Amino acid sequence: MPPTPDVLPVIPVIPVLPAGHDFAAYARTHWSRLVVTARLLTDDPGAAEELARRTLVRMCARWRRVPRNDVDFHVRRCLVRNHLRRLRGRRAARRRVVVVLRVWEGLADAEIAQLLGCSVGAVRARARRGLKEAGTDPGQLREVFTRAARDIVRSEVPLADLQAGGRTRRRRRLAVASAACAALLTPVALLAADRLGGGGAQDGTSGARPGDGSRRATSPIRVVAPGERVTAGAGVRMWLTADGGHWSVPLPGDDSDRPLDEPGVSLRVDSVTGGFFLSGLFHGLSGEPGRVEVRTGDGGRTTAKVLVLAGSPGWGIWYASTPLPSKNVQALLSVGGDDRVVTVYDASGRVATRSDREWWRI
Repeated sequence: MPPTPDVLPVIPVIPVLPAGHDFAAYARTHWSRLVVTARLLTDDPGAAEELARRTLVRMCARWRRVPRNDVDFHVRRCLVRNHLRRLRGRRAARRRVVVVLRVWEGLADAEIAQLLGCSVGAVRARARRGLKEAGTDPGQLREVFTRAARDIVRSEVPLADLQAGGRTRRRRRLAVASAACAALLTPVALLAADRLGGGGAQDGTSGARPGDGSRRATSPIRVVAPGERVTAGAGVRMWLTADGGHWSVPLPGDDSDRPLDEPGVSLRVDSVTGGFFLSGLFHGLSGEPGRVEVRTGDGGRTTAKVLVLAGSPGWGIWYASTPLPSKNVQALLSVGGDDRVVTVYDASGRVATRSDREWWRI
């Protein structure tokens, strides 16, 4: 009987986090291992080093946001995503990724599912197909991988190049974020000028009476499996994995670096057909939320829909079912005082957490 992945020897793992959470120390310690894994994924020496380099450049750019106790997961995920992003034959590439992570890296199917953002069943199916295509069992394939790893010529980590590339990416990201913020805030400035110039008195009513929050309808809650895609609107897909929420929109992103055990709720605004789509990640609750209430910018409020991961009721994604018109988003940007856009209530109707007042600031 061929050996199963559960009884295969596991590669000795270098300590996940060097002292001080220092990027330079991490890069020096893990460079060779990343190049080996990249070589097994690409089967090309030049492409392997370039893939490892791009991965560490991206990680350097966001190093301050990487969770201190889960660095390897985020580096592996970045490596795999960079590899798959540049390939057209993704089905075969994903099968190879699963086999390499399972046989060489020694990861469990659940860990691979989190990395790829898919279900455990999908991982197992790809592993079966991948091993069948390889024409061998896991033990023999591991020996093939080991021989290939020994043939790789070790190289010095290009630390200066990685850090310079990381700084460049970080500056570009900040520039893009600042430009997007300015594009949203310019109409707000014009709106405020119109008000100050005699646009009429504002009564400041919010459309919601104090105390009636507890009588509002509860949020519709949908329980999803890890990686299960949910279509929330035109061009908007979202899903949950163990590390947080993920979005596929004109500007894709994720909330995978937030501490899910601390109370909070994020808010993101995406431009879609028909207006702006509001969504975000809530976390740190003791159970499922009673409801998530969102200001609509016209003085009213709406009850958001909620996605939660099976077995993880204390956090999940909320989203407004319909896009808000541009004028409503401009009104939301102009609110002052202690007004918040998103409020999360617990099952008893008490406020569990609210979004930050200056949610739009970068």
